[in-house]
Amino acid sequence: MAPQELEKSASKYAAAAIRADSQGAAGMAITDYQNASETLLKLMRLYPTSSLNKIYQQSYQKYQERIKALRETRGANVEPVVDPNASPEEQKKALARAQPHKDDGNDLEELVMKEKPDVKWSEVIGLDDAKGALRESIVYPSKRPDLFPLGWPRGMLLYGPPGTGKTMLAAATANELDGYFINVDAASMMSKWLGEAEKNVSKLFTMARKYNEREGKPVILFIDEVDSLLGDRNSEVGGEIRAKNQFLSELDGVNGKGKETMMYVIGATNKPWSLDEPFLRRFQKRIYVSLPAQDARHKLFEQYTNPLKKSTRFNIASLAKQFDGYSASDIKDVCQGAQLLVVNELFRSATYHEPVDGEAPQDPRELTMADFKDIKARRKPSVSTENIRAYHKWSESFGAL
Repeated sequence: MAPQELEKSASKYAAAAIRADSQGAAGMAITDYQNASETLLKLMRLYPTSSLNKIYQQSYQKYQERIKALRETRGANVEPVVDPNASPEEQKKALARAQPHKDDGNDLEELVMKEKPDVKWSEVIGLDDAKGALRESIVYPSKRPDLFPLGWPRGMLLYGPPGTGKTMLAAATANELDGYFINVDAASMMSKWLGEAEKNVSKLFTMARKYNEREGKPVILFIDEVDSLLGDRNSEVGGEIRAKNQFLSELDGVNGKGKETMMYVIGATNKPWSLDEPFLRRFQKRIYVSLPAQDARHKLFEQYTNPLKKSTRFNIASLAKQFDGYSASDIKDVCQGAQLLVVNELFRSATYHEPVDGEAPQDPRELTMADFKDIKARRKPSVSTENIRAYHKWSESFGAL
């Protein structure tokens, strides 16, 4: 794997860890900090002479310190990341600090974000149809339930290519509510509690109902990669079938509650065609989260290049046209790739040196359009034209905005 790809992977893990950490989800944060640490160790091991290793080492130490602090705060027993360059004695001590996991019933509680997600509608670029559908189904009923004598949808499915903003939509919705946001990855849940998925589906919904009934506040249960739970049941066996049937029963319970119940289930998937049709009927709103249009791409490039130093001939409108077919996540990666390009160039420069005696640190050169042309030649869209056609075809049959 190229160093740029590893850097990108480490950055993604670190961003996810910081986001979960800021929202109080300690267990998720620890996992992502560990993944970021492991990726940085791999970089240092594969490229021992890299001029960036000092930065990687500093980031590694910072993530390890945060893991330790989180573990002490929550009493977590999590396998530490072991530095392969450490002595056998140090590795032994690190492993000794890890204790076997005990299911004390608190794992699911850690999925509740104590603070509202810090994502505003203005940060969700484009996607006006999706934002409107979520507002009218969740936000407006929570503010004026008296205006909805026929009730309102409580099951929403967000589908579309990866990296288009499905999680941000759910987080922005939760941010506008005075309530709770429960964020769980279905694929992780199915694999983490192997053989116990059915029980944990029940525990998950029981916990959500408890938060709703105890304080009368809205609860959004956001389930990413929901297709891991709700795929074709004919191909599954044993516990997986029971887990899916349990989920179906729980969804019926949410939809069948009193008309003023403020509990919602938002599922997200990149593969809507793999969902079982009986489950689709439980999601009254099925919302296509599409790739950004040109005006949205323009705003995304503005947002991600705003803190970067750019040449006077930098043309965001031109970039928005050139990167047609790129997702919001792709565009962020493109901007990050351009940033890494000029930073790497600075560190590898023959004239670069660490500042001494109060000397101002050297800055990288300005970003140019040529840098983005270089990135575009090496970084293709993550979504193929064939996949886009498949989403449109599925929308024609099952979309319900």
